Amino acid sequence: MNITRRTTLGAMAATPLLAAPAVHAQAPTEIVFNYPIAVGGPIPRLIDGYCEEFARENPRFRIKPIYAGSYQDTLTKTLTAMRGGDAPQIACLLAVDIFTLIEEDAILAWDDLAGVEKPWLDGFYPGFMENSRARGKTWGIPFQRSTIVTYWNKDAFREAGLDPETPPQSWAQQIDFAQKLTKRQGDNVTQWGIQIPSSGFPYWLFQGLTTQADVRLMNADGNRTFFNDPKVAEALQYWMDLSQRHRVHPGGIVEWGTTPRDFFERKTAMMWTTTGNLTNVRRNAPFPFGVGMLAAGRRPGSPTGGGNLYVFKSANAAQREGAVRFARFLTTPERAAHWGIETGYVAVTPQAFETPAMRAYVADFPAAAVARDQLPHAVAELSTHENQRVTKALNDNLQAGLLGRKQAGPAMADAQAEAERILRRYR
Repeated sequence: MNITRRTTLGAMAATPLLAAPAVHAQAPTEIVFNYPIAVGGPIPRLIDGYCEEFARENPRFRIKPIYAGSYQDTLTKTLTAMRGGDAPQIACLLAVDIFTLIEEDAILAWDDLAGVEKPWLDGFYPGFMENSRARGKTWGIPFQRSTIVTYWNKDAFREAGLDPETPPQSWAQQIDFAQKLTKRQGDNVTQWGIQIPSSGFPYWLFQGLTTQADVRLMNADGNRTFFNDPKVAEALQYWMDLSQRHRVHPGGIVEWGTTPRDFFERKTAMMWTTTGNLTNVRRNAPFPFGVGMLAAGRRPGSPTGGGNLYVFKSANAAQREGAVRFARFLTTPERAAHWGIETGYVAVTPQAFETPAMRAYVADFPAAAVARDQLPHAVAELSTHENQRVTKALNDNLQAGLLGRKQAGPAMADAQAEAERILRRYR
């Protein structure tokens, strides 16, 4: 705080030796915040604005955002900095990184921090907390969270004789719709019926299918996987059949980053992607579009996804206080609603959806509530010890199946064998 002492010239002349010493303003405590930029949109502008607003309301603290690239890049840079003695104090990293961060002894449990109360921790959607808690503690605070949803081109539906307001409701109907939506000129496909990305996060998109097949990929302790369950192979076979049998989906590997562009350019009539792309699609789709829950197999469902806030052990007492204040600041109902409206990510608390701003937004744009409404059917995203190695084993075998190099059953058996080798020592 700046303190200005006003002294008359007369008083100064009368008591020159008693003049008060200057009082210097105390510099605010700096808190480094590592943040991933992986989805298109005005993310840096929003985060910068939140940091500036927080500093105005909390002048003892200054948040310094560091934009570190993709989630993977951010995790790598964060852990490298930590090992070099220069870790951030708070970071937004994938919720599934929870076991990796615990193994590295990198983070603090939020329950153990001053200023954290149980009602706040229990105020988030339960579906998001499945990837936020382990060993009886809360390690991550939901912030940039999502589910997978279906986007469809309503004009393409009309042209194909389909109801433009109704997406496919089942696996069989999804194939039927995709067949009607696929456009061919000889051997050349000008519009695919559906695209499900298989690069970037193939395991996550695949979990949409395994959830619908009514099977979970891992246990809650993160030390066992079930990739060789027959229902998992069934889910992969369905994905493979979209291109290899029904020819309604591009063959090979479909890029995560270019799938929205393919949708905008009418190269695909339906796509699966994160609800975090909702604002991007709303701003850039040159046609009316719909957003719906994923088609059901034995059951409906999607994995949750996205990032949590973690506090690092590198934070001193003042920085920990500031980190708690900042996390609470970001997750107030009003700010969570603003974040959801501006980005398309799911506002992380029921209270956020009760704010006037969010109520008005959903009334004007009902698609904004689809991911929230899917949460009761959602499951935790794949998360295990040594998560990157385990997901790589699964991703490699998923792509082998989609490229036609392996059959579904053997591919998942191979993925399970590698995961078992990695995880055995954690049991």
